[in-house]
Amino acid sequence: MDPTRIVVVVTVVIAIILLVIGIVTSMSERGEVEKRLQSFGGAESATAKEAGPIKRASPLGEAFNRVLAGRSFTSKISTQLARADIKLTVGEYLALLVIAIVGGGAIGYLTGGQNIILAILGAVGGYFAPGIYVGFMQGRRLNQFNDQLGDTINLLVNGLRSGYSILQAMEAVGHELPQPVSGEFDRVVKEVQLGLTLEQSLQNMLRRVKSDDLDLMVTAINVQREVGGNLAEILEVISHTIRERVRIKGEVRVLTAQGMLTGYVITGLPIAITLLLYVMNREYISRLWSGHICGWVMIAAGVILISSGFIIIQKIVHIEV
Repeated sequence: MDPTRIVVVVTVVIAIILLVIGIVTSMSERGEVEKRLQSFGGAESATAKEAGPIKRASPLGEAFNRVLAGRSFTSKISTQLARADIKLTVGEYLALLVIAIVGGGAIGYLTGGQNIILAILGAVGGYFAPGIYVGFMQGRRLNQFNDQLGDTINLLVNGLRSGYSILQAMEAVGHELPQPVSGEFDRVVKEVQLGLTLEQSLQNMLRRVKSDDLDLMVTAINVQREVGGNLAEILEVISHTIRERVRIKGEVRVLTAQGMLTGYVITGLPIAITLLLYVMNREYISRLWSGHICGWVMIAAGVILISSGFIIIQKIVHIEV
């Protein structure tokens, strides 16, 4: 590779890394300030968070927020960020998306011998990368919440049987259990203290945590508050159901682990071999797309078949419990 091209690639990569580090650093600094403010005024309500973008100190994020004010899709992005517990405004997220698209396209263009096709592929990869990360964080946080929900309901049941109200029992959950379940229930208590009803606060939590088990618990609490009954016994039955579901999910995950790993290996192996050949002998592998249209047809067919196989394997090993 030309030394000038190497310098340009390294410069672009360093610039992108510095931009991402700057955004992440500003997120962590705001997190510390928010923790201090929450000790005095409580956590911000999910309604306010999902209603629109919040003004921040980032100039780039502020510019995007002014442009995006009142747009319909901003609430959807804000909800996705809240579910992933990512401390970014909509403007900052879109700014990061633009940086990823431009950076991916520049890296693909410079490393691929100024090939426009590779630049487009790099830009497409940069477009999907932030969304994949947000989805990954959502899934991880949801799994952690579901794994902790059985213990949470047990603690609620013990609190109710010892004479606590439902709000006092939730406050105990916020103090005793780890994140993310403690943060969510503590937020419910703070929202009620700031004037929202318990039903509204629970619905806000349900929007932030899209869990079927949590939906079952919230429905039981709302029904009990309307028609009465022994809430402790109802929650105890729900807790047993959730614990059994978690146990069965664990067994299914163990039994399907080999199939999932096979799907990842079969999908990633052709891509890894192509990249390895591109690094070791670029002239040899470049004939696949620099010669005739047949090469591109073979590439398209390979991508379609590999993607179809991966999807089919995921459908086979994904078992609903």
